[in-house]
Amino acid sequence: MAYPNNSQMQSDLEQRTASSGHALADRAADIAGMAGQQLDKAADSAAATMKTVSDTGRDAGERVSQVAGNMKTALNKSVLDQPMATLAMAAALGFVVGAIWKS
Repeated sequence: MAYPNNSQMQSDLEQRTASSGHALADRAADIAGMAGQQLDKAADSAAATMKTVSDTGRDAGERVSQVAGNMKTALNKSVLDQPMATLAMAAALGFVVGAIWKS
């Protein structure tokens, strides 16, 4: 392409630069949009994971509560039916826990 004068070459260069700048800005906007979508997906995934963990924790808490209730019932029955055996078991358990704690 032959340029008759310097001002025409400068004008053509300015147009190409402006066009490249617009294309670059459009591409950056596209990338920002894709990044936003990925962040939204990650946030949704994290929220779903937190809900699952919360539900699992709640279920575990309910099961622990049931086990504690069962143990309370069994302990009460044991104290009423066999108080000396229950006392001996409590002493043995205390000894074991103390030995583990000391080491």
